[in-house]
Amino acid sequence: MVELQTSRLDTVFHALGDSTRRRMLRDLAEGERTVSQLAEPFAISLAAASKHIKALEQAGLLRREIRGRTHVCRLDPGPLASAHQWLSVYERFWTDRLDVLERLLREEDAQKSPPSKGDDE
Repeated sequence: MVELQTSRLDTVFHALGDSTRRRMLRDLAEGERTVSQLAEPFAISLAAASKHIKALEQAGLLRREIRGRTHVCRLDPGPLASAHQWLSVYERFWTDRLDVLERLLREEDAQKSPPSKGDDE
């Protein structure tokens, strides 16, 4: 079970590792698109766009439906939840570290601040 989840996560992160595919996902978040519409913003052929779409499809990040001769794609955000869950461990790690840094900086600022005028009286 863990091996299967690791394999799926590897596939999701591989798909997300390419800026073209991330842009395609962002476009799909706004609504379904044809393969041509997904390829349009890039200087790539439809064959190259199809390879990117296939990588997203294998990761489970999009679903493709054939309507006549048109391939329509839509976002399937489910696998993103698994990636987010995995990343959240590191989000907590960095949040904790940044909280400690903020506290130390505030303490340092407090030590450097001159006494207020009311403190001398």
